[in-house]
Amino acid sequence: MSTPGHHTPLIDRLPKVRGKLREGAQLSKVTWFQVGGPADVMLRPADTDDLAAFLKNKPSDMPVTVIGVGSNLLVRDGGIRGVVIRLGRPFTDTKVVDGDLHVGAGALDLNVAQTAQQAGISGLEFLSGIPGTIGGALRMNAGAYGAEIKDILISATAVDGTGDIHTVTPDEMDLSYRHCGVPDDWIFTSAILRGQPGDSDEIAKRMGKIQDARAGSQPIKSRTGGSTFANPTPDRAWEVIDAAGCRGLTIGGAQMSEQHCNFMINLGNATALDLEQLGDEVKKRVKDHSGVELRWEIRRIGERLGTSIIGKDA
Repeated sequence: MSTPGHHTPLIDRLPKVRGKLREGAQLSKVTWFQVGGPADVMLRPADTDDLAAFLKNKPSDMPVTVIGVGSNLLVRDGGIRGVVIRLGRPFTDTKVVDGDLHVGAGALDLNVAQTAQQAGISGLEFLSGIPGTIGGALRMNAGAYGAEIKDILISATAVDGTGDIHTVTPDEMDLSYRHCGVPDDWIFTSAILRGQPGDSDEIAKRMGKIQDARAGSQPIKSRTGGSTFANPTPDRAWEVIDAAGCRGLTIGGAQMSEQHCNFMINLGNATALDLEQLGDEVKKRVKDHSGVELRWEIRRIGERLGTSIIGKDA
């Protein structure tokens, strides 16, 4: 029972789960940029049913945010109010069933590509060049090296904000370039992927070339978040950024990579605000220089320090 003048702790307002609930989780430890404030509460559900029951029974006014491995995520310095959901080990299974890959949304893209290679399934090599999880790939129709998730997707399963479970096809998901049309409150939990029969050795060679290309062109050893902006048709983002003089541009501890100028990097002491202001400055300079309106590919969430309004993606 709470005493007069004291609020009931948020965690005490939440339904019981079989997974784990933790107060004040440090999100800077789970994002690739290694910046950002804490989550009020983090939930790691035990399985899809545990997640569905939580969403069905949580207070209706409780905000929910989903994160994967934080590879293309910028958490603002004030942290995230409400509950942050992170799909952990129970959602990482990857197995081959009748020639298709049945994968959990928490599975790393690279691990899925490796499983396909070992099974002699081609067409999924591009996943080895995408940092992150299958859930994140579904949410943004991730792609690289001439292919994207919609090319190999048979169906996906998701839990909506009220705890109902849906299985949908690519057409029903309205997938297009870096876009997925399912409601924002849906949480992907698994997917079925399909490639074509192939030679494991040849698939491994193609994956090796992708890894070499990434290492040669991207700052993969830096604290980064992958591509900062989606490619604006018909241009490529790095080209318009370079043309606007933004290669190496620095604000605070944040820099547009000298190696690949569509990648922001944390030089070691950046704040989330440094990174976001850098991205916004690049957008402005590109717009002024070429008239191109860049669209953030990195997801920016949470509150800035000193504000009480949860930030929206833009």
